[in-house]
Amino acid sequence: MKYYLIFLFIALQQGLNLAATIVVCKTCPVSAIAHAVQLAKNGDEIIIKPGTYKERGILIDKSVRVTGENYPVIDGENLGEVINIIADSVLVQNIVIQNVGSSYLQDRAGIRITRSKHCILNGNKLKNTFFGIYLAHSDSCVIRNNEVQGIPDKESNTGNAIHLWYCRNNLIEGNRLSGHRDGIYFEFVEHSKIYGNTSSDQIRYGLHFMFSHHCDYFRNKFSGNGAGVAVMYSHDISMHENLFSDNWSPVSNGALLKDISDSRIYKNVFEQNTIGLYAEGCHRIEIANNDFIKNGWAVKILGTSENNKFIENNFIANTFEVVTNESRSHNLFEKNFWSDYSGYDLDKDGIGDVPHRPVKLFTYIVENIPPAIILLKSLFIDLLNLAEKVAPVITPETLTDTKPLMKQVQW
Repeated sequence: MKYYLIFLFIALQQGLNLAATIVVCKTCPVSAIAHAVQLAKNGDEIIIKPGTYKERGILIDKSVRVTGENYPVIDGENLGEVINIIADSVLVQNIVIQNVGSSYLQDRAGIRITRSKHCILNGNKLKNTFFGIYLAHSDSCVIRNNEVQGIPDKESNTGNAIHLWYCRNNLIEGNRLSGHRDGIYFEFVEHSKIYGNTSSDQIRYGLHFMFSHHCDYFRNKFSGNGAGVAVMYSHDISMHENLFSDNWSPVSNGALLKDISDSRIYKNVFEQNTIGLYAEGCHRIEIANNDFIKNGWAVKILGTSENNKFIENNFIANTFEVVTNESRSHNLFEKNFWSDYSGYDLDKDGIGDVPHRPVKLFTYIVENIPPAIILLKSLFIDLLNLAEKVAPVITPETLTDTKPLMKQVQW
């Protein structure tokens, strides 16, 4: 009898702590989402029925789950931020958020997470939200399978699709992003992953990454963006299995690296960009097993970049393979495949017997006189390049692949 009473007491106590479910609909006792949050307690679930709810400034200050049925719409009517999360362990999923409205004074967002941990945003659709999803001083959150679609305008009138500032240990996975200033923006972010996202048709960068260390981004697609991708002022970065394609403009790069060190770039595809990979002030980066296909310039590496290794990459049908602004190179190019290689392999070991010089004289001419590109296919230019190849005077003699591969690298 004694143990039965103890068991009953514990059961009743647990029963009192059971999570509640609050349903929001137009004809329900709770017809506003903000009201539902006020009524909720930690651990409760809020179910939003289909319909359009004209609300903004919804403050989620409790650990609750907010789930939409058949994608209900929360419309901010272009008057302000829609959802602001300031609690840990909040889940928001399957909701449409739209019409935040632009602001020159505030970084308004469809969903903002501030000083919180372990939050999940999953399967939401954000439309015309200025900034889509904004995390500040928030750790261990998951932003997964959301669709963030903006209305492209001037760069100053448009925010970023997913924006992280001073965050750690976050996962950005499987999101589809378009029509913003930058698709994904990281600043002062550490130990985070960007995986399986598609970022296209951004006004500026598909990915913009600054002062963010020990991060990994892989299997993403960045295409058709105004200036490609920019990774700056960071170290210990791993970038692999991404696609950088169709970033065309006078300032577009598949990937721009500035002041990056001790990082790894491998198994990426750089295809049909103005510049495939641009490196300035970069040190101790291993660039291996990448495909550079049909770019204007496959690689542009400035003299401020040293001790980088280009190993077993494929350079295929690029207009220019490599360009630099220094007469000497302090970077290693070895065992790459060059589709423009005209040497031979007498001993049949798969490595060309003649070193390959990927920097052509005409590259220097075009750098200084851009209209000269019209002469690209002329016999005169072919003769100039051949003469420089035989007796280098202007091109860097030390930028040479001494072991060019005869066949493409398979990876």
